[in-house]
Amino acid sequence: MNLAKKTIAKQNRAARRERLTQGLALAALLLMGGMAIAGPSGVFAWSDASKALAEREARIAKLQDQRADLRQRVDALDPDNADPDMVVEMMRRNLNVVHPDEVILPKPDAPAR
Repeated sequence: MNLAKKTIAKQNRAARRERLTQGLALAALLLMGGMAIAGPSGVFAWSDASKALAEREARIAKLQDQRADLRQRVDALDPDNADPDMVVEMMRRNLNVVHPDEVILPKPDAPAR
């Protein structure tokens, strides 16, 4: 009888150990699946990163356009070969040199100063 009880006890311990091992393996798989979906490099983070990338690319394009406009203005103010219209425009804007009978029309894309 003692031998039978020991055998049953060993089988019960082995079964509990097996269930514990399977439970831990299942928990690990569920954790990995959750991280693949909602983790820092998962599906949700990937879509957020794609949106952020698109926003940054749009901002870069806008900044490149602004940079091109500024470069054109800088080139027009080259001391050796300045654009007379640009010089007059800047002089009037910065020094407030306007005749009383003149009407100044600001550029549509530039705010009035």
